Amino acid sequence: MKTPSLIIIKPEGIARGLVGDILNKFTKAKLEIIALKIVEARRKIVEEHYRHIRKEPFFNGVVDHLMGRFHNQKKLILIIYYGENAIHRCRKITGATNPKEADPESIRGSFGRITARGLYENIVHASSDEEETKREIRLWFNPEDICAKLYPTKIKTNRLHKEKEWL
Repeated sequence: MKTPSLIIIKPEGIARGLVGDILNKFTKAKLEIIALKIVEARRKIVEEHYRHIRKEPFFNGVVDHLMGRFHNQKKLILIIYYGENAIHRCRKITGATNPKEADPESIRGSFGRITARGLYENIVHASSDEEETKREIRLWFNPEDICAKLYPTKIKTNRLHKEKEWL
């Protein structure tokens, strides 16, 4: 079954000049890119992205990390890959969360590291399952940003124009 998968290239991946290397690893999977954008991380969205760990003591550090506080880089690159078993395939390419445990051929195994502060610089985020993928895509993208119809939408009429929004 064809599914989408959200990949986020984190600030350290951008700051270290790894974007091309990361994209090359995904290209080998022959998945279709149906959306790609660069955004400046905003606290409200990042906190919502990580809501599942909100009560953890490391929550603020993870939020600060994705917002680029530790890398002097606030941009994120968001990519939606689409294809057969995209979530599973993308997670295999990204590797284990802990770079030391990741397959050496994976993105995290190749480029990830753990800092002296204990911060996992694991370079990319990959959605974990279909439910999380849907939630994350709807959080980061508007329907018009995506070159495929993934989820139901409705037409919202403003005074000046019509636009799609998530239902």
